Amino acid sequence: MAVRKDVNVMPSACGVSSAEASARLKRDGPNLLPQKPPVPVWRRVASQLRDPLIIVLLVAVVLTIVTGDWTDTAVITLVIVVNTAVGVGQEIRADRAITALAQLATPEARVVRDGHQQQISASDVVVGDLLVLAEGDIVPADADVVESTALLVDESALTGESVPVDKSGGSPVSSGTVVVRGRGRAVVTATGAASASGRIASLMVTGSGLTPLQRRLVGVGRLLAGVTVLLSTLVLALGLVRGQPVELMVVTAISLVVAAVPESLPAVVTLSLASGARRMAARSALVRSLPAVETLGSVTALATDKTGTLTEGRMVAQKIWAPSAEATISGSGYAPDGEIVHDQPLDTTSLTELLTAATLCNDARLAPPNDTGGEWTALGDPTEAALLAAAAKLGLDRQDVQARFPRVAELAFDSDRKRMSTVHLLPSGRARVICKGAPEALLHPAVLVDDPALLAQAAARADQLAHAGYRLLAVAGTELDAVPETVPESGLSLLGLIAILDPPRPSAAAAIADCRRAGIRPLLITGDHAGTARAIATDLGIIDAGDRVVDCREPGALGQEPAGVYARATPEQKLDIIQGLQARGGVLAMTGDGVNDGPALRRADIGVAMGKRGTEVARQAADLVLADDNLDTVVAAVEEGRRVYANIRRFLVYGLSGGAAEIAVMLLGPFAGLPLPLLPAQILWINLLTHGLPGVALGGEPTVPGTMTGPPRHPDQSILGAGLWQRIIRIAVVLTVVTLGVAIWASQTGRPWQSMAFFTLGATQLGVALGSRTRPGSLANPMLLVAVAGALVLQLAGLYLPPLRELLGTEPLTMGDLLIVTALSVLGYAAARLDRILHPSPRPRTTATDPLPDEASDLSDHATHR
Repeated sequence: MAVRKDVNVMPSACGVSSAEASARLKRDGPNLLPQKPPVPVWRRVASQLRDPLIIVLLVAVVLTIVTGDWTDTAVITLVIVVNTAVGVGQEIRADRAITALAQLATPEARVVRDGHQQQISASDVVVGDLLVLAEGDIVPADADVVESTALLVDESALTGESVPVDKSGGSPVSSGTVVVRGRGRAVVTATGAASASGRIASLMVTGSGLTPLQRRLVGVGRLLAGVTVLLSTLVLALGLVRGQPVELMVVTAISLVVAAVPESLPAVVTLSLASGARRMAARSALVRSLPAVETLGSVTALATDKTGTLTEGRMVAQKIWAPSAEATISGSGYAPDGEIVHDQPLDTTSLTELLTAATLCNDARLAPPNDTGGEWTALGDPTEAALLAAAAKLGLDRQDVQARFPRVAELAFDSDRKRMSTVHLLPSGRARVICKGAPEALLHPAVLVDDPALLAQAAARADQLAHAGYRLLAVAGTELDAVPETVPESGLSLLGLIAILDPPRPSAAAAIADCRRAGIRPLLITGDHAGTARAIATDLGIIDAGDRVVDCREPGALGQEPAGVYARATPEQKLDIIQGLQARGGVLAMTGDGVNDGPALRRADIGVAMGKRGTEVARQAADLVLADDNLDTVVAAVEEGRRVYANIRRFLVYGLSGGAAEIAVMLLGPFAGLPLPLLPAQILWINLLTHGLPGVALGGEPTVPGTMTGPPRHPDQSILGAGLWQRIIRIAVVLTVVTLGVAIWASQTGRPWQSMAFFTLGATQLGVALGSRTRPGSLANPMLLVAVAGALVLQLAGLYLPPLRELLGTEPLTMGDLLIVTALSVLGYAAARLDRILHPSPRPRTTATDPLPDEASDLSDHATHR
């Protein structure tokens, strides 16, 4: 006979009527989470055009139109159109991919309406509906349980706790949680935005603001706009004082504005980010917005959730203790692969008896991989599935054991008793009673008849394992002469303890170590218990054994100094933690997969969501979605972000040094007896060749070796900081001296000095491009070699093709003069290479207000570079 405990069973439940459901659906709206309306294309375009550098280029377009310079108008307009199209296209593709992820599985719900059970779309569930819940169901709305049989719900997506929660009559269940065992019925109390998931989604209205790259480029745009306009105005004034025609000097000033502003920078930035996004997509990382690529390269701290992110999201029995033996179980997941590991010769009889009992007092099942592959999965309570996997590693087969000892009675688990008991028929006709549950519910004389010393020993061992982060189950049993009328839960003998843990992912420790080597501080924020959080964080190297763990339930816990681990954090507290760390300085990345992670993902400088087991709320809140749920991908993305940022700075050295040299030549030339060193058309031609394809190709330079062995740059550091503007000046001085030197020498020797200056200035800048490569002498980034070669050919064409000579006002050079200026142009390459050798980039420092304490960090070793 079977004995089951049902709590608050509703004998007659007809649910709401169809007519009433329609009325409530019309009144309250569909059971959907609040979603942002789709962003129209025109708004996406407007967002791209608000970039400060784009604004400067738009002004330049207006000026060139006014002066009738249609060639340069077309070039600048093309750069703007390409930049905008790439940025908008990436955003649209990412949004479509996220929508496809969300539509992989359309949730449905079973409800009772008009007295009949029916299956409907979860979006049609209304307040008052009677939900029918069974194993594997996703709870579609907030509800109160009115009927339950061994109902166990996984709330990790909402709370972050890895251990499922028992639900009895009167217990609330929340939307988005999963039934892992049992069955029940519940009356809906809230839907849509009013549900628990909806309330958390409402916390995500706060945006993250400008990314670090955007903040830095805003500063660069303002600086370039001011400096170039000032210097070009100065050139205009000097020309007018010398008696140059007004129209010529106006066109010259405009040409200098266009030349000084590296109009390829938006294209370089966008295409670098887009190529980085493509490389990351090939590694299962979906970038939702292009700036997120670079933001990852700026992070100084990585805050991560525990369940499913650092851990496997599966329970595994790792240690077993019996009165006469103790052992560790190897293997991971639910596959029956592993063995019993012990230090001394072991009599496995007691352990076999313990795991046999755990297999009998068990309602879960293990499903093997299907024909197409995959892995073993759990059907039912994951904790009970972990017991079955452990028993299988000892050679015990669930079906065989349960067939030899059939179950004839049971008392299902509930949160009041904290135990489950079953009765099994033995081949001899006797009966065996098995009870498993929390150690605090079993390890006392009212339940067990064992010696008090043994109970004390078991309690001490259970306490040790609990402090190590394990969830403990005690198993006891006894034999009776016959099947009892009621299931006894006293007079039992202790069989042993089983320690269960959601183990860390195999790759998580390596990923955390990679972060530390890269100067990124790891941080764990979880809704799970403090003991479990400490064990995982210590095991993975996030904190040391003696470091402080903050329990967010304690009053004033968040007002203390930052720590490496925050446990029992609510969604609101996660948001407060992120905001507090950001206020202390630094760029923060946050990973997560649950509904409870959504607000923190949105508020972080960059949010990273898990694509496989992640909730829709988390995916929509994130900037980056990991399709493979692998934390290693975040580390690869950080490297990619640093590469992109380094290439942008590399282009700025190249582009701004060339622009500065052009302005310096125009300013200093008249003082050296050169009335107008370059004509406007010549300036624009040089600018078109040097800032065009060669500049864009610099954005494809590979990663510098050692990129991930140094700390991140200071969050407030200017993009021209860390010695970059000094490098620009040094290289610009070389370019200016070489160009003016050639022009003065040619002028004094009766040569076509302006044409020689024209070729020298362009060729030396191309030499700087070659000297800026990360791997000179190799075939890495062949596009740069092709672009420089093509630009050099066009520069020569400006001297020797009659139509271009007429357009540019140049003269052909003799072979001897061409060889001279070509040889001198190599100084541009030499200047770039020597400057990197003589003035290596200083090591970036972390933020002075480091968001996390680090005994290994010595800020005195680093200088501040602003």
